[in-house]
Amino acid sequence: MSSSTPSVRWGDAVVGALVGTAVGILLVTAAGTFSIAVSGLFAVLAVTAPALVGAVVGTAVTSDTTRSNPR
Repeated sequence: MSSSTPSVRWGDAVVGALVGTAVGILLVTAAGTFSIAVSGLFAVLAVTAPALVGAVVGTAVTSDTTRSNPR
């Protein structure tokens, strides 16, 4: 069974997006900690950009590296 099935790819994309979102939330929190004025646009970009990148990376990295054992 190949890992390139749509359900596996969607799962990888969701996991990557969740990790990216967590990174974005950390960026916004760190900016607030250092007393940097965080506008709404910055907050949206800081959360959505890592989420999109995480989804792409999650799909690209795991799609070819997971192999099933044909025993």
